[in-house]
Amino acid sequence: MKKLLAAVVPLRLRGRLRRLHGDHAIAAGAFDAAFYLRTYPDVAEVGVDPLDHFMTYGWREGRDPSPDFSVAAYLDAFPEVASSGVNPFVHYLTSGRPTAARRESPYGFRYDVIERLKPVDDRIRREPDPVDPDAELAAALLQSRGRLAHLHVTFSHDDYSANVGGLQFAIGREAARQAQLGRDHLHLFPSHPWPVVRTAGEPGVLGVVWNGQHVGCFEAATIARVLGDVAGTEGGARTFAIHSLLGHSADETADILAAVGLNQGVFWLHDFASLCAGFHLLRNDVEDCGAPPPDSAACDVCVYGPWRQRHLAEHARLFERLGLTVAAPSRVTLDFWVRSTHLPARGTVVLPHATLAPREPAAAVPEDRPLRIAYAGLPVTHKGWPLFARLASRFGEDARYQFHHLGARGDATLPATFTPVSAGAANPLAMRDALHAAEIDITLVWPLCRETFSFVAHEAVSAGSAVVTGPDSGNVQAFVRETGHGLVLDEAALMAAFETGTILELGRARRRPMLYDLAYSALTLDLPAVADA
Repeated sequence: MKKLLAAVVPLRLRGRLRRLHGDHAIAAGAFDAAFYLRTYPDVAEVGVDPLDHFMTYGWREGRDPSPDFSVAAYLDAFPEVASSGVNPFVHYLTSGRPTAARRESPYGFRYDVIERLKPVDDRIRREPDPVDPDAELAAALLQSRGRLAHLHVTFSHDDYSANVGGLQFAIGREAARQAQLGRDHLHLFPSHPWPVVRTAGEPGVLGVVWNGQHVGCFEAATIARVLGDVAGTEGGARTFAIHSLLGHSADETADILAAVGLNQGVFWLHDFASLCAGFHLLRNDVEDCGAPPPDSAACDVCVYGPWRQRHLAEHARLFERLGLTVAAPSRVTLDFWVRSTHLPARGTVVLPHATLAPREPAAAVPEDRPLRIAYAGLPVTHKGWPLFARLASRFGEDARYQFHHLGARGDATLPATFTPVSAGAANPLAMRDALHAAEIDITLVWPLCRETFSFVAHEAVSAGSAVVTGPDSGNVQAFVRETGHGLVLDEAALMAAFETGTILELGRARRRPMLYDLAYSALTLDLPAVADA
């Protein structure tokens, strides 16, 4: 009967009927319709009521009703709810908004990660997306800021204008500087996510963003041909930067650049994809591997091992065809890369994504208040969320401590105060300002991988917070050790510091920290050789 009703009654009418149901009324008071439509644009495109969609389909598809409630996290924390078939959001609202002890393998959260690990091949969607007419690309390119004389071409793993993250934010700043200079900017990315580099023989379609506007999707050969026809090989200040080769092939990349007369440019170290398909250098996504020699037996036990040679070969081909200056956002990143590869860079340079400038002392806080510990960002494993969750679960009732989560998405099962924060081009200092407003004492920045640069660490310190990190965090631990703004501890020492209370020494009342201004770079456009072009 239900299936028949679903087949014959329009969704909007069913929505009106469901409003009479008690569960619908319970969820309505806490449901965030604006968040739901913003997070799931496919729902907005259909035009259905967002609450109706969530109550009927959304929660079963793992969609979240508000930024502070994760359907997946709740069902993981309360498996009896998952087996009952009850709407987890309604259960949460009618059960006193319970928090839960974190369910973790006795071997630790890393064992859970390995248990869920998927082979790399299973992560690749090989069917190419449909392509748009060549004429649309040509017409778009003719809408130039300066008759295509001054052109900057960038490559990365996704559309920086439609996605949120540190790399996307960085490319956006590069694009903004180009616009200020009246120069054209062409950005190319795989039309759907690719977790590895492509080879020339693999079909792939590239998305095109031209001067900040998405144009469409085209084959690489089409882009090279049309770009060459419209722009030619002669021009004024033409430059390029490869921010990521994921989803690209070396030869196609070089061919596109050759079409506009480009051969020498910049290769950025935002990650370590030039050393391994596991671009975070996390063996099986749980442990820093240190990029051992390619013939190391350690690669034989890693899910990325069989794909490493592909990455080494494609990047070798890229450096063979192009004259590349390697730019790194931190000295520790560049030094590690130089030790780990023999790729023939034309030169190397370090340019931080952001720098700190002292502003004023932070306001005094009461000495007897609880220590405020924060996690800033999305609750994902490789950024250290499981460790923060363990701390909050273990010490959430301890009067000495108060836990905060600031980010775009939260986890209502955790005993932590959630503050929605979404930084972007329009509000780049949103996280810094939120950390400052909450007067956070400590920000846990605990990536499992070697960070090449950490915006969060800089945002935390600029807001007067200390940073606590682990020894394998790359630029984060180097930043903390060089500046003295926090502590570098292993996991056992971190737990001991909370048990004994020695972590309280990092409270604002005892440190009396400074506040800092953050100055962001325009990346490639701030490199001397490019700035002079």
